[in-house]
Amino acid sequence: VQTKKEETLPPSLSQNIPTFYFPRGCPKEKVNIDAVIAKIERTFSEFPNERATLEDMGKVAKACECPLYWKGPLFYCAGGERTGYVSVHKFVAMWRKILQTCYDDAAKFVHLLMNPGCNYLVQEDFIPFLQDVVNSHPGLLFLKEASEFHSRYITTVIQRIFYTVNRSWSGKITCNELRKSNFLQNVALLEEEADINQLTDYFSYEHFYVIYCKFWELDTDHDLYIDRKDLARHNDHAISNRMIERIFSGAVTRGRKAQKDGKISYADFVWFLISEEDKKTPTSIEYWFRCMDLDGDGALSMYELEYFYEEQCQKLDNMAIEPLPFEDCLCQMLDLVKPQYEGKITLHDLKRCKLTNVFFDTFFNIEKYLDHEQKDQFSMLRDGEGESQEVSDWEKYAAEEYDILVAEEAASDQWNDGYEAELNPADHQKANVLKYQMEKRPFFDMPSHLADVDLDDYDYEEDFE
Repeated sequence: VQTKKEETLPPSLSQNIPTFYFPRGCPKEKVNIDAVIAKIERTFSEFPNERATLEDMGKVAKACECPLYWKGPLFYCAGGERTGYVSVHKFVAMWRKILQTCYDDAAKFVHLLMNPGCNYLVQEDFIPFLQDVVNSHPGLLFLKEASEFHSRYITTVIQRIFYTVNRSWSGKITCNELRKSNFLQNVALLEEEADINQLTDYFSYEHFYVIYCKFWELDTDHDLYIDRKDLARHNDHAISNRMIERIFSGAVTRGRKAQKDGKISYADFVWFLISEEDKKTPTSIEYWFRCMDLDGDGALSMYELEYFYEEQCQKLDNMAIEPLPFEDCLCQMLDLVKPQYEGKITLHDLKRCKLTNVFFDTFFNIEKYLDHEQKDQFSMLRDGEGESQEVSDWEKYAAEEYDILVAEEAASDQWNDGYEAELNPADHQKANVLKYQMEKRPFFDMPSHLADVDLDDYDYEEDFE
């Protein structure tokens, strides 16, 4: 046996590979940190004793070249909540460190809001930031005297942030997730847009109001939790009982205590309602896929589809409508989705499909299923493609429901008395609706402080993909 002569390997070239992973943002051209700090110091010199209060932080945020509504996070990160002000020295030390270690807006924002030692954001981290938005945004001035609404509005916005931004379903928003989302652009728009309702992705008060009123109708004992029977009444019992069981199983809800008691929280209801009214978004598709994937194997089998379709058939029989045999329905759905592998439908298949709303409604929403049945599929496909560039299904639903709520309020003249004529129409409408709901609904009499915001701990498995 000949011994193989060992060849000498060339020296490792790894040191020549340029850095390609930048978790805190890619360093751009050299930032003149001293010039930025000098500008900040000049701004602080305008304040008594060079101390900035929260009201002063708008000027400081602009000196830092940040959007206006970063003022709260800047103030709190520098320790302002403890003393009620921030000294120039404390702030400069904090901002210099951020400039030296964080190279883009996502990394800076996460650093400002996160708990020490973390590199991600959890739900509670957003509360002080959003409370400052509620307190100071001109579009929310009408809420000034209605603190009962503050924590519920904040809870709703936080759920919408995680619904859209936290693509991993982990309950922890990373710098990368923030970068890939449009959230920071929306925070910047808060400064330019006086009408909060124009910011429909996260901050719209009208959207919050629709969600809140829908929840209140179901929450008959006003404890901010609903059980299976409560949720079954949603939209006149449109959702199948088998799907409601899956929602309460923990497949898409968070908070073990609530699950143990057989209830879901208001925060969970936000996810449910948005998913129910817009079944075309990535999060919504994942939401309903998790519910329909009974065995958690990452694919919908024909058995699982039949399990949900059986109840639809029973409902149609009760309505004296002859249901389509499952085999025929299955052929239709497979033609609709065009799965990559025979005999199962994956999450990827559904995300490629243009009519996921039709697919899901067929198996667990009887009213919407019947609506789809009356339409031509080709026209639905054309509508779906045309609408993708315009208004989402959720935005259309929220606008329609808000108009209904306002019309119901306006029909009762007794609630229109006592308002000054100087109010502009938008403020007048909001104030009327607010007054009406607060007087009519004992739900709003509950004391509600910042600490009362109901944010359950997230404990989620990894995403399917």
